[in-house]
Amino acid sequence: MSDAQDTLPDRRTTYHHGDLREQLLDVVRELVETHGPEGFSVAEAARRAGVSTAAPYKHFKDRTDLMNALVSKAMDRMAAQMAQGRDRFEAGTYESVAGIGQAYIDFAKDEPGIFRLMFGLTEGHEDQEVLQQKGEDCFGIVVEDCARFLDTAPESEAARRAAYILWTNVHGHAFLSIDNKKKTEAKALEDWDFLMTVSRAVLDASARG
Repeated sequence: MSDAQDTLPDRRTTYHHGDLREQLLDVVRELVETHGPEGFSVAEAARRAGVSTAAPYKHFKDRTDLMNALVSKAMDRMAAQMAQGRDRFEAGTYESVAGIGQAYIDFAKDEPGIFRLMFGLTEGHEDQEVLQQKGEDCFGIVVEDCARFLDTAPESEAARRAAYILWTNVHGHAFLSIDNKKKTEAKALEDWDFLMTVSRAVLDASARG
């Protein structure tokens, strides 16, 4: 057994009958952060939770189902943090849009393994209506604040276009940050400066049409 595995807590002392599903999700979340989404088995998760290797399948159809559930909870956390980042500032401003982006980047830095899983999970993902909707809900937070800035409806092409350009810029920066692949100039750029620069550029260009 690796030293990294030994650093993970054994949950058998905290497991109580009836909460195994959440217990397993907590354990798998830790394993993903330590070993990556492919670096562990369901059997290892069961051992960490202190249950039999058959027990997880009472709550999840298979490994993919378990990973989808993990991503679903992660999307909930990310959406909540994005909304909190927005609400730190007056709605529909450069700062509120940047606040959403800061929360997104912070989530990636705090949970890099889960963040990679969220955007690298493909098996069965396209058929998961709940996950698709949660992804749209996260995007919708950006769309709605862009719409406020542009004084237009969230359904408008202008709001969705601005939100998409902002999302892709912030998403790329987040991945470069957690993968340590930023060039010298990017390493010297503070997240907030980056976010405010991008927010001003995209929103102003969108406002001009």
